[in-house]
Amino acid sequence: MQRSLLEYKQACSGGDVLKVNPQYTSQTCPRCQHVSRDNRKSQSAFECTECGFKANADLVGALNVLERGHRLLACGVETLVSSKKQEPVGSSNTNLPLTA
Repeated sequence: MQRSLLEYKQACSGGDVLKVNPQYTSQTCPRCQHVSRDNRKSQSAFECTECGFKANADLVGALNVLERGHRLLACGVETLVSSKKQEPVGSSNTNLPLTA
């Protein structure tokens, strides 16, 4: 019911509702993408065992959900591993000659 209401409200205002997988969002470091159960020090504390990033666990989860939503909008994929590519494979043809 809540999702339907949110989708209805967004449609009326011209927005979209994206569905992203929340799995491991509070265990994934938003800085280095390291995923570990040990990153969650407590219910509210997050500290990355790889890079030392510290923040509230709810904030970390929200940042990761936001990043997944951006990836879904930009590339149509939602992954845990950051990609260095700007465009999805096959989205452009670099062999075309430039014309004036």
